[in-house]
Amino acid sequence: MPQRINRAIELLAQDQPIYYMGGHTGHVLTYEQGKQDAATWADYINVGMEHGAFDMTGLAEYMRGLVDGGPTRSGHRTPTVIVEAPVEGISAEIVRYNSWQFRQILARGVHGVLLCQAEDPEAVRAFVEACRYPINRIGVGEGLAEGRRGVGSEPSATPIWGVSRDEYLRLAEPWPLNPTGELLLGVKIESAAAIPHIEAILSVPGLGFAEMGPGDLSLSLGYFHLPQPMPPEMEEIRRRVRAACLAHHIAFLESATPADIAEKIDAGARVIAGHREDIAQIGRAHTRRTMPV
Repeated sequence: MPQRINRAIELLAQDQPIYYMGGHTGHVLTYEQGKQDAATWADYINVGMEHGAFDMTGLAEYMRGLVDGGPTRSGHRTPTVIVEAPVEGISAEIVRYNSWQFRQILARGVHGVLLCQAEDPEAVRAFVEACRYPINRIGVGEGLAEGRRGVGSEPSATPIWGVSRDEYLRLAEPWPLNPTGELLLGVKIESAAAIPHIEAILSVPGLGFAEMGPGDLSLSLGYFHLPQPMPPEMEEIRRRVRAACLAHHIAFLESATPADIAEKIDAGARVIAGHREDIAQIGRAHTRRTMPV
């Protein structure tokens, strides 16, 4: 039986890597697609709204379909769903001005949000605060101000999670900052402007995962196409992001192939991009995972 609502967090808490499906755009957000995706091989579903449509009606129908198509084979009510928000993490002011996006996304009952173009630690702090209810106090005064999320979304979020209003307010918290939290908040380090601030950004309380976004970062550094292999300057940024993730107990997101998945896991990657079931199968065998897919 599952121990948590969020399957991705349950696995990360066991130091098991997680594998996701879904790109930066084009994810079909319908009730029928949700019913179909309830049986996904992936541990979480990435919904790209940074470049894809900001479709809250579609997202609500998709989440409803996941519930009706569930539970998952692991016994969870739905797969974990994490949404890439359109706002960029350039400054605290920009994030606060656009924090309505997080409220709208979380109101649909999703399990996490990814902040793209994270460049400033204060912007990331504002992001975490915007996703929290003020009633929850862990970390307040210790790197965070009180939460800014208001009441009103519970009638749409609680039926997706299958909990009461009070349970939702307690559980809609960022993990691992709150050990009982069921929200997974992440950031992308993907611009030259972020490079001087990598360690400070990833020290902000409330983050659950982070990645170096190689595509956008390569453009920001002047490469028209992502070089393969990555140039030394990008390898050094990747090393710094991974080291900061490990230092602050944040899951490091990295792409992998069937040939290098075991090596990537052994080096510290815990969120695996690749969007392929065969990569997940090899990785799960490597870590002797027991939770059903």
